[in-house]
Amino acid sequence: MPELGVVHTKIRRAEADLVDELGTFGSVTTYEARARSGLLSPGLRPIYPGARVSGTAVTVLLQPGDSWMMHVAAEQIRQGDIVVAGLTAPCRDAFFGALLATSFLAQGARGLVIDACVRDVHELTKMGFPVWSRGVSAQGSGKLVIGSVNVPVECGGVRVEPGDVIVADDDGVVCVPEMRAPETVFAARARRANERAKRDELAGGVLGLDMYGMRHALRAAGLRWED
Repeated sequence: MPELGVVHTKIRRAEADLVDELGTFGSVTTYEARARSGLLSPGLRPIYPGARVSGTAVTVLLQPGDSWMMHVAAEQIRQGDIVVAGLTAPCRDAFFGALLATSFLAQGARGLVIDACVRDVHELTKMGFPVWSRGVSAQGSGKLVIGSVNVPVECGGVRVEPGDVIVADDDGVVCVPEMRAPETVFAARARRANERAKRDELAGGVLGLDMYGMRHALRAAGLRWED
């Protein structure tokens, strides 16, 4: 059962240098470096293309049709945070727009990931405030029911803890647990170096069939090459 009616004002955030370095790898390499875990639902899409951010999670638990806790969350944002919002039940209303984005930016937020809809997309795009959401809706929300801030939430099918690392771009959103950030950076460095070496080979004309040793397995699976 989600924890309701609480705002945790002190959270342990992942180290800033690790967060920023994970951002340079992007969601794909980070996801692979995490042994293919932590990927939020592909239904969460950026509202405009080209956005690429990383940050530490300030989590918000929202009630359906009510954005009250987004305003409460603004007070807990620190420089470099990304707000991650989950809901107690599915809802298609918009919980966020240009006014809240102005407030979030003033507090140092790098973006928003929300398992619901947003609005004011034109203004958000002009502001350069990146958002990953379930969709866009003109239907707004009320301010009557309390939820929580900085508690574990489920967003896009993944449990996100306050202070976890969020890496988001056109390919998706990945959550890295705060305690796993150092090892994920190490694995991502190794993966990027390996990918660069493979890219050089492919650019030189080597086929993936040979680079990955696929031919024997393909023949064993029944594939035939015929003249």
